[in-house]
Amino acid sequence: MPSAQVRGVEIVYQIIGDHGPWFALSTGGRRSHNEFVSLAKKIATGGFRVLLHDRRNTGASEVVISGQEGEEIIWADDLAQLLKQLGATPAFIGGASSGARLSILVKQRHPEMVKALVLMRVTGGDTAATRLPYKYYQMFIDAAKAGGMNGVCATPDYQERIKARPQNESILMNMKAEQFIAVLENWLTIFTSGPTYPVMGIEEATLKSINVPVLIIPGNDRTHASSNAIEAAKLIPHAQLFQLPITDQDVDIIPFSDWEPLETTISERVIQFLKGLN
Repeated sequence: MPSAQVRGVEIVYQIIGDHGPWFALSTGGRRSHNEFVSLAKKIATGGFRVLLHDRRNTGASEVVISGQEGEEIIWADDLAQLLKQLGATPAFIGGASSGARLSILVKQRHPEMVKALVLMRVTGGDTAATRLPYKYYQMFIDAAKAGGMNGVCATPDYQERIKARPQNESILMNMKAEQFIAVLENWLTIFTSGPTYPVMGIEEATLKSINVPVLIIPGNDRTHASSNAIEAAKLIPHAQLFQLPITDQDVDIIPFSDWEPLETTISERVIQFLKGLN
């Protein structure tokens, strides 16, 4: 798997498709880009080069627990730099859940690089505001306070990152627990400081200022309730709303893997949307 030094951090990436416009597609949560390989292959058949990558601190990329800015801002700037290094700008930018938030931040911080946005499974509302801060940050702060960096490395999430990139273990173990806790507490404060609806962490003024075409595909669980996406589509000036043949479920989260039967429908609509802009 190729990798690139992006702002001093080793970032693993994959390009699917060998010709056509670039489309950077980011997964949700802290999950590896492998989750989107199947969808990316379907989109690439429409004549696109789909860039997938593991954000820092996810998948097989390097773990770097540092930075005063919010982690999602760091991710957005990393993606912008990776696109520049690959000669892939301007590009279509898209993602699901946290990948959708990342896409909006790339547009906000690097507007010249973005031709259009594809936002899937928009995150917002009370369940997301309650669940995600713990899942992304507080559980690891608690692990570090209880067991130091050994405790952090023992968590299932960091075990995955160590297995995917064994060097991550020494990086983590060479950190002081106090430093790790301080960085994550800062990221947690930033993550919870913004609005929670319709798009968690994104101000309505930012949504209203998006001046490129946007395709929005709602989710169907309490973290990604369809109402979030519908409201976001009302706020974004050039948004197209595409609702899948699904209904909201009364569960905290539906794994993206459960959407596998919908991938053909999603890819066909994404291809139609992007081709309509070329």
